[in-house]
Amino acid sequence: MEQMIPLFGPIPGGMEMMVILLIAVLLFGANKIPKLARSTGEAMGEFKKGRQEIEDELQEAADPDVGSTDPDVGSTGTDASVDTDTSEA
Repeated sequence: MEQMIPLFGPIPGGMEMMVILLIAVLLFGANKIPKLARSTGEAMGEFKKGRQEIEDELQEAADPDVGSTDPDVGSTGTDASVDTDTSEA
């Protein structure tokens, strides 16, 4: 079994995270960090939403019959079970 090697090395621990946080406070200031985190979260949300839309479009392109769950609906989009007889009895 092959062991996976992390791309950026080991995940930083507690002391390393404190140093990173201190550097971030010095660079951006304490007031801008919440705004920066919020905008980063919003950007990640938009990215995930866009990625999901593209995946859905690719799935529809690969299998166009996925959206049609009603077996009575033909390729023209009309319901085959509808009675077309208009004569009154």
